[in-house]
Amino acid sequence: MWTRAVLRGALAGLAGVAVMTAGEKLEQQVTGRPDSYVPARTLVAVTTGRRLPGRARPLVPNHLMHWGTGAAVGALRGVWSAAGLRGWRASAWHTSVRLATDQTLENVTGVGAPPWTWSRRDRVVDVAHKAVYSFVTGAVADRLVPEVPARARTRGLWD
Repeated sequence: MWTRAVLRGALAGLAGVAVMTAGEKLEQQVTGRPDSYVPARTLVAVTTGRRLPGRARPLVPNHLMHWGTGAAVGALRGVWSAAGLRGWRASAWHTSVRLATDQTLENVTGVGAPPWTWSRRDRVVDVAHKAVYSFVTGAVADRLVPEVPARARTRGLWD
């Protein structure tokens, strides 16, 4: 059950990333905001210990981090769905997890800046996109991952 919940949650996370990305592209057309390569610079810093310059625009690492983080945090949401943490409230909490994951990795590597230093617009945009991700991920996970009965969870009968 755990493995299925993790894999289906990761799949749900990829669906969430796809919808979030489409929303980001639409928002960028309206606002003129450029693509962000912070995910790529974060991945390089996490995996190699070196920091790329702010002007670096590595496309492949950007996609790997963008989609990989979505799948990883989605896996957690799959486990939540199996454990009975479902619905819009779980998705709202999951938004916080997604934001915290990004901010922790970006700031511990020195790539990002704390959100309170951002403009109000940038904070609203980031939270909105991550909320879209989490609510889509949650809806898909809740549909794909069956809830394990409470008696099975308390007895440790997960297979």
